Amino acid sequence: MKKKLRIWMNRRSKMQIIALGFLCLILFGTFLLMMPFSARSGEVTDFGDALFTATSATCVTGLVRVDTWAHWTVFGQIVILLLIQTGGLGFMTVSVLFSIVLKRKIGLRERGLLSESVNALQVGGIVHLMKKILMGTVLVEGAGAALLSLRFCRELGFLRGIYYGIFHSVSAFCNAGFDLMGYQGEYSSLINYSGDWLVNLTITALIFIGGIGFIVWDDVSRHGIHFKKYRVHSKIVLTTSTVLLFGGAFLFYIFESKNLALGLSGGETFLTCLFDSVTTRTAGFNTTDIAQLSDSSKLLSIILMFIGGSPGSTAGGIKTTTFLVLLLYVRANIKRTRGVNIFRRRIDDDAIKRASGVACTNMLLALTAALIICGNQALDLRDVLLETVSAISTVGMSTGITRELTAISQFAVILLMYSGRVGSLSMALSFTERKKISPYELPEEKILIG
Repeated sequence: MKKKLRIWMNRRSKMQIIALGFLCLILFGTFLLMMPFSARSGEVTDFGDALFTATSATCVTGLVRVDTWAHWTVFGQIVILLLIQTGGLGFMTVSVLFSIVLKRKIGLRERGLLSESVNALQVGGIVHLMKKILMGTVLVEGAGAALLSLRFCRELGFLRGIYYGIFHSVSAFCNAGFDLMGYQGEYSSLINYSGDWLVNLTITALIFIGGIGFIVWDDVSRHGIHFKKYRVHSKIVLTTSTVLLFGGAFLFYIFESKNLALGLSGGETFLTCLFDSVTTRTAGFNTTDIAQLSDSSKLLSIILMFIGGSPGSTAGGIKTTTFLVLLLYVRANIKRTRGVNIFRRRIDDDAIKRASGVACTNMLLALTAALIICGNQALDLRDVLLETVSAISTVGMSTGITRELTAISQFAVILLMYSGRVGSLSMALSFTERKKISPYELPEEKILIG
């Protein structure tokens, strides 16, 4: 049996194994969440709600059908937390942790899977990078948990405060957006902390650090603050992420100055706009009522969610590198220059093709799901588009329609979350990865474009 399984696994591509691993993790999480002791009511949770929650946690999205605090027991919450951590780092990264603890040798095929799992630029040194990732995760999440516990312990007591600090630190770092604030009001997220500097800045820092990617971590650990020594990848990620963070905050301020920001103090307005900007980049927490945002802010949220975080991170979306490469490609076509250049380097053509493929695939999936939901239910189109982009980009922001979705609509959102975490284009390519490429080319003919 073991031999047959090994042969079957060897015939699978790396992407197929990763996709299958996430699927198994989701199904196992669904099984645990359906147990009577996972729900406060002591009853078996509906399969659809358990599957939706397990998918959202594993795919670090944050969309929920039931309030995490009000519905789940501590056991159920810990299951969700473990799914978030494993899904955020990637199950292959977690498997390396066990291999290191058990002092088991990591083979070449496993190294290849690790490289694919975290979008590493090369297989060489991947185990060393994994150790850095695991150590960095412990340090960052630990620091975040300690800071958040300072606030929560004062409100909830010592043990519960520490538990809340750990849960929200892991959820923020993994860009998941799950919270335990239901005791203040179901689905309230962090609304009651909109003016709290400690909670806002800590969560913002965790989201940003988790969303820039492990390759950037490696560059920063090697070269410190010497920006010129970084890889072009890291330079693009840090530059684009910073511009989107503060640019998004500025636009939120303009759009909400006469709406939700009206009557707020200067400090609270700054925190709210900054938090809105960072959380739309795939985190899912919110300190404002998303349903009450102006139409311009909802559109801005959709754009920021679609872009998302950076490759090889806990974030989703088409990624910052994809966004910038496409912009540079458009500029190169307008200026009629050869190739796409940035930071005195030329971007290879395969990266440009992949960027266009990722952006188009994500857009088509989000629009297709929106058509399915709108055709199935009478919901506001703006809310549906925000929901589908939130799902494919594994963000978790919602105007509240998640709880109104029918079984068909739920399934569409589940597929979006799964595709967004595994990688929509990577998942599609996995089915043709072993397909033989024909050595012949058909005759070329010009067509009109634009």
